[in-house]
Amino acid sequence: MTGSALTPGTARARGGPSTALSRMTALARVELTLFVRSRSTLVAAVFVPLVLPFSLHSAAGQMDLEDAGLTVGLVMLPAAIGFSLLFAVYSTLVGVFVARREQLVLKRLRTGEPRDAEILAGAALPALATGLGQSLILTAACTVLLHVPAPHAPHLAVLGLLLGLVLCLTLAAVTAGLTRTTESAQVTSIPLIMVSAVGSGTAVPLEVLPDRLARLCELLPLTPAITLVRGGWTGELSGYEVLRALAVALVWSALAVFAVRRWFRWEPRR
Repeated sequence: MTGSALTPGTARARGGPSTALSRMTALARVELTLFVRSRSTLVAAVFVPLVLPFSLHSAAGQMDLEDAGLTVGLVMLPAAIGFSLLFAVYSTLVGVFVARREQLVLKRLRTGEPRDAEILAGAALPALATGLGQSLILTAACTVLLHVPAPHAPHLAVLGLLLGLVLCLTLAAVTAGLTRTTESAQVTSIPLIMVSAVGSGTAVPLEVLPDRLARLCELLPLTPAITLVRGGWTGELSGYEVLRALAVALVWSALAVFAVRRWFRWEPRR
């Protein structure tokens, strides 16, 4: 990948974008080309999230799910979506933002028409589309292979997925701001991935955790998304639980946006 491939001049040469949507689309088109050319990114963003959830099948079968009103399918489906959010979106975007910064791409883009939010959103669109597509594919696979019934509250599942995409985008930008090099991006993204996989209800549903631990895990960044997705299928979330999940998600989103504005780096760290 070369940093010169993604510049304001490239976008203008492709039709002179004059709106936010057209500018983001132009950036996303070039970013998608770089995304496809990177084999390591493709493996981490596409292959890992598709395979990892099914490694939980045997572990889910040993959990005490009946008392929690869950099945193996209702454990694996939200887990599949959670892993897509963590690997296809969050981890991938940390690497993308850091790489573009170190290649001086972000610095050059800021001298052109795109605004800061448009630059980040345009660079993130391929990863967001990958995460969304994977979630739909894995949902269909779990429905067919694990006999997962139709969601009782599909609007909650959709809301949870959208919240997860937004949270992973903003948290990736925060992590990228704290990451010094492209190589270290693989390390700095690990803490959130591990905490979210274990404590946000992704690999282990909060319903089977001790009450005190479950209440603590409800405050983690990705928990609202997983809670809403699982609740969309079970239909057992109360209005209070939905509002609590939304409140936690909004607080984390606001904190992430503040952190991006304060600490995101547009030039290489020296």
